[in-house]
Amino acid sequence: MARIPVAEGVFSGPDDDPRLLGSRCDACGIVTFPAQDACPRCASTAMSGHVLPRRGRLWAWTTQEFPPPSPPYAGPTGDEFVPYGIGYVELAEAVKVESRLTQADGLRIGMEMELVLVPFRTDGDGNEVVTFAFQPVR
Repeated sequence: MARIPVAEGVFSGPDDDPRLLGSRCDACGIVTFPAQDACPRCASTAMSGHVLPRRGRLWAWTTQEFPPPSPPYAGPTGDEFVPYGIGYVELAEAVKVESRLTQADGLRIGMEMELVLVPFRTDGDGNEVVTFAFQPVR
């Protein structure tokens, strides 16, 4: 069984050192995630790929207690669904990333978080589809 990303171009890997792939505006310097073709601040189309840091601080969070609507959600439903945390993690360079969290309790605003890859589902070919999430730094 292979590990494959939930979408191309969102993170590097899957390996032991995953990184989110964003963009930086060559004109004004704003960093975005996910990567964008045009700057949301100055509308420049001069955007460069930018690898984001793995660690940041939890900015806000809540829990997802029921399966989201499908589509676009394609994960577990019914008895297989397990509630999860979701929140914003503020990374260096003032970019906030909305992300799954590896736990739904024991979280606090400002705690240090790090990027990990977690199983999302198994595809029709038996591959493990992984997505990104943030977990508390231990």
